[in-house]
Amino acid sequence: MEVRAKLRFARLAPRKARLVADLIRGKGSEEALNILSFTKKAAAAVIIKLLKSAIANATQKKTIDVDRLYIKKITVDQGPTMKRFTPRALGRATTIRKRSSHITIVLDEK
Repeated sequence: MEVRAKLRFARLAPRKARLVADLIRGKGSEEALNILSFTKKAAAAVIIKLLKSAIANATQKKTIDVDRLYIKKITVDQGPTMKRFTPRALGRATTIRKRSSHITIVLDEK
């Protein structure tokens, strides 16, 4: 039985968050937590919190064995982009794009 957790509007660039998501795709939940705890990326802390939330969602359903959970699917989609401007030479301005992402984790039993 599938369990999911979703984080929307995370202030992480999706390209950088996908690097961390690729590390844990298909792994067991405990192994994924170990991998993420030793990863030095900012997205790792956010994904740890989301993975713990998905595991907590699984404990609410009494039919699921938490020790047998694995990451069936993890997706990082692009969210809205905030546009800001910074001054440049000769009176011009350049756009700074502050990207956000939507992260979804789906856990299942083996």
